[in-house]
Amino acid sequence: MEKVYMTPSGFKTLEEELKNLKLVERPAVVNAIAEAREKGDLSENAEYSYAKERQGFIEGRIRELESKLARAEVVDVTKLEGKNVKFGATVTVFDEAADEEITYKIVGVDEADIKQKLLSIDSPLARALIGKNVGDEIKLDTPSGKRKYEVVEVSYI
Repeated sequence: MEKVYMTPSGFKTLEEELKNLKLVERPAVVNAIAEAREKGDLSENAEYSYAKERQGFIEGRIRELESKLARAEVVDVTKLEGKNVKFGATVTVFDEAADEEITYKIVGVDEADIKQKLLSIDSPLARALIGKNVGDEIKLDTPSGKRKYEVVEVSYI
């Protein structure tokens, strides 16, 4: 069984979503299905079709979250140290093509948000950064062409 790496806050977010789905969304959709059934012919009942579709989505998401939480490897970043890049690191890189420094935090897949500079562990850049040290260079093929990065700083905060 493959581990799913995440930070404590990422784990908590998934737990809260699961709780909401089980305690709020699931009962609401069951009620919606019951109400739609009372209206008669189900074959032409759009409310019933929508509620059943929503129920399928909710049940699928519950299974997905339960699986991820069961396989979770929660990494407390505050207990990490060192100068090489690992999961949870905050990494500053110099992007030669853009001629600027950018700081990313490497997080779990479900926590990633590039607008907030939260980089998924499964992203090509994060995979290329893992194991690198300050001063190391990375060459990466991107949709906009080849990019070259230099690791400027690594921290665990």
